Amino acid sequence: MTTPNDVPAVADGDRPDTPTADQDTGCHSAGHQHGYIQDKKQYERRLSRIEGQVRGIQRMVDEEHYCIDILTQVSAIQSALRNVARGLLDDHLRSCVAVAAKSGGTEAEEKLDEVSEAIGRLMRS
Repeated sequence: MTTPNDVPAVADGDRPDTPTADQDTGCHSAGHQHGYIQDKKQYERRLSRIEGQVRGIQRMVDEEHYCIDILTQVSAIQSALRNVARGLLDDHLRSCVAVAAKSGGTEAEEKLDEVSEAIGRLMRS
């Protein structure tokens, strides 16, 4: 179980190569829960806080706050999003990828390729 501090969330719609729930593979198959489900409320709370921080930056810009103060808040949001991404990645590895690895075959290879690409995207951000 992760803590809120251990938690970029990327929406499935932002990744066209992501299987949908209808494609019946690994995490997407009927009856299998995503790895983050047990911590869903923590993720939701953390993302709500990040959303509030973004709104705060909008207000700071609107009110013409000092540039460095705004940049400090941007940095805090980036760090919070990285923590969300690390938590989601860890949950995905421990659930979806682990399930696929146990079953082996092409599904395991696909999940490993998928997670490797996700790690690459996270490292670039």
